[in-house]
Amino acid sequence: MATRVGKKKRPSREKHMLKEQLVIEEGVFDRRSIMRIEKLFTHKIISRLLFLIAKGKEADVYLADAGEEVHGDHVAVKIFRIETSSFYSRVDYMIGDPRFPKIKRSTFWIVNEWCKKEYGNLKIASHAKVHAPEPYYFNGNVLALEFIGNGENVAPQLKNIVLDEPEKVLKTILSDVKKLYQHELVHADLSEYNILMHDGTPYIIDFGQAVIDKHPNAMMFLKRDIYNITNYFRRKYQIRTDVEEVYQYVIGKNSTYSL
Repeated sequence: MATRVGKKKRPSREKHMLKEQLVIEEGVFDRRSIMRIEKLFTHKIISRLLFLIAKGKEADVYLADAGEEVHGDHVAVKIFRIETSSFYSRVDYMIGDPRFPKIKRSTFWIVNEWCKKEYGNLKIASHAKVHAPEPYYFNGNVLALEFIGNGENVAPQLKNIVLDEPEKVLKTILSDVKKLYQHELVHADLSEYNILMHDGTPYIIDFGQAVIDKHPNAMMFLKRDIYNITNYFRRKYQIRTDVEEVYQYVIGKNSTYSL
């Protein structure tokens, strides 16, 4: 005769789905990351983790089916690797930021704060109505955000396509840089690598290193962002823009300048 399992002993639906559907291989995710991924199920952010769509030096991005609390079909799940040592180089983007009055020289702490920082920066971008992924949830080193792409295919990087209307795209990017600055945020790593093209619209991604305008190097980072993106369009599309004029336009000191 079968013994009925009481409700308290029965595994939760989310944990069952995580174990049965994700098929996590040993070594792919550490124990802490697995526990944090479970939270995405619990909070109905995702219903199924699918496959790897991007691999970087500091984080891997997975495609997931959206849960009940998310509009749309898919969610991007960004998992920052705890063991990476490159996060120590990111401390420069935190020192001087009033949001981080105390910096701990712990990889675990830095990774978790970096994830939290990207979530907060994406919230600012969303409030500024910038073309960027909508952040949904974060826990420790796991960040869930809007998937930019068609079907299960992630949108291509700006560097990998040829634009039909490059002037229009550049104008949109610089307009978004200005909107970010108006909301006291500087991306600090803007380039053709950190922009995805979706249905003709450029979406700025990777906001972990973004700093608020009170950061001591904010204006230097802003000028570098403007130089990097305008230089790319100059090299590839022969679109010439004056970096200083664009900079003055972004910070609001040249209202007559037109892109």
